[in-house]
Amino acid sequence: MSHDPTAVDTTTGATTDDITADDLPTLPTDRHTGCPFDPPEGLTALSDEPMRRMRYADGHVGRLVTGHATARAVLADPLFSSRYELLRLPVPMEGVSGDLPPAPVGDIIGLDAPEHTRYRRLLTGKFTVRRMRQLTERVKQFTEECLDAMEQAGPTADLVEAFAQPVPALMICELLGVPYTDRKRFQSHVATIFDQTADAEATGGAYAALVQYLGELVLAKRAEPTDDLLSDLTTSDLTDEELAGVGGLLLAAGLDTTANMLGLGTFALLSNPDQMDALRADPGLAEQAVEELLRYLSVADPLLRSALKDVEVEGTLIRAGETVTISVQAVNRDPRRFPDPNRLDIHRKATGHLSFGHGAHQCLGQQLARVEMAVAFPALLARFPALRLAVPPQEVPLRERSNIYGVVSLPVTWDKE
Repeated sequence: MSHDPTAVDTTTGATTDDITADDLPTLPTDRHTGCPFDPPEGLTALSDEPMRRMRYADGHVGRLVTGHATARAVLADPLFSSRYELLRLPVPMEGVSGDLPPAPVGDIIGLDAPEHTRYRRLLTGKFTVRRMRQLTERVKQFTEECLDAMEQAGPTADLVEAFAQPVPALMICELLGVPYTDRKRFQSHVATIFDQTADAEATGGAYAALVQYLGELVLAKRAEPTDDLLSDLTTSDLTDEELAGVGGLLLAAGLDTTANMLGLGTFALLSNPDQMDALRADPGLAEQAVEELLRYLSVADPLLRSALKDVEVEGTLIRAGETVTISVQAVNRDPRRFPDPNRLDIHRKATGHLSFGHGAHQCLGQQLARVEMAVAFPALLARFPALRLAVPPQEVPLRERSNIYGVVSLPVTWDKE
């Protein structure tokens, strides 16, 4: 299909030759109005076509994808790169100026084949559905321990601090083989890194301490392997630095997203009592409810790719070097794929959402995240039948400064027996 250089751009009504960067929309991020679970109103307004031109933070002109089918096409195409140094940021990021640096050692998210393939092959076998389901009993144990502590300290709690963060943190410790005696130290560093109220010095210090700890952990696993993922990987050709980097990636990718899904997901259920009651009445709906919450909330957003060559997607030519921003929250609300998309419905068959990405970079730890949520949500609702917000919904603080959306805290209460 040929590309017409004078085609009309429906954003402005002008031909593409007439449009300057200043005429193009930027990525809307403001959620201050409307439902806290919905995409920004400005993004919804730009979702009438599946892909359009967009202006980036540095003036770069790239693309915004809001259509489900278009997003899948881009994410599946090896002509679109994930390398950080090739990407442009759609919105300014605190502490980042100029070009992005290449991915640090072990960060497979920012790599393309063949480097990405090398890591991916080593890791894929460690995250099979069967192996993740074997961890279900440990998830249940950690969940019950957190609920016990929450109940004993009640009848009020910050659900993020008491439940949403510690459950996935303990599972990451289990996966990486963090010794029990080190877990408080490990969790303390992690909590500081993901604390939205912490200053840059505290966050930087905690990150440096965690990197140092992971390096020490790798050396300990080489000397005395145990039954965990890091020990398994010591038999591979990965260097100590690569192993520590992989550990850091699994921590960052697996903890913050799941913690925010548990926190924001509970907020969403409390705000939709019919859905909460349905899940409480039938815990067998848990896996289906998790898929719908993943679709509805889309906490990890957006995904970025850069065209390595001129490439045509659904009849539109994307030039080499253009960055494509895939708005996961818009894609997962595409009415062409999900009827009545703005309604939370745990009876919906929400398979096909792109909350874990698609293609070569689809999230490695998605099965573990699913197991954690499918255990945690029903257990929480069963333990506290009268669980409710302890503050008005509009007073729940939201994580609006992060590309992982969620709640900073979630004050809840219940009736103490």
